[in-house]
Amino acid sequence: MLRIGLISDTHGLLRPQAIELLRGCGHIIHAGDVDRPSVLEQLKTIAPVTVVRGNNDKGEWATSIPETQLLEFESRLIYVIHDISLIDLDPPAAKMDVVVYGHSHKPHVETRDGVLYINAGSAGPRRFKLPITVAELAISHGRISATIQEVVVSR
Repeated sequence: MLRIGLISDTHGLLRPQAIELLRGCGHIIHAGDVDRPSVLEQLKTIAPVTVVRGNNDKGEWATSIPETQLLEFESRLIYVIHDISLIDLDPPAAKMDVVVYGHSHKPHVETRDGVLYINAGSAGPRRFKLPITVAELAISHGRISATIQEVVVSR
C-alpha cells in the first residue's frame, strides 16, 4: 500500500504534530500557500514532495513552483491545484482519479462522477473555528481511499 500525505495552507507554520501524522508516507503533496520554503525543506526530510503554488506563495523562492501538477501512482492520476475554482479541465473527461486542492481551509472529501476530490484543510495557523488538519490518500491494488486527520494541538 502506498500512503500519500496531503497538506495545504501551512502559511509558514509546519507543526510538529502535522509532521508526525505525515511520517511513514511514501510521498507528500502540498496543495499550496506554503509561504516559506523552509516548510518544504522540512517536509522533504520525511518523503519526496510535490507542491503547487498558492495565492500567498510570493517572492523569488515561489516562482518555480507550478500552479498545477499531474502525478501518477499505481496507474492512478492525481491532479493538484490550490484553488479548485480555477481548475481549467474537466476531471472525469481528463480521466483523473483524484483532485487534490486547498485554499478554503475546509477539509473535504467527496466523490463526484467517479473522481475523488479531497481538500486536506489547513495545517497552518487556525482560521476562524476551522479544524487544523492533514489528509492521507492510500492506494492499494488500484483502489484509492482518503482520510482527513485532525492535528491535535495544545493551547
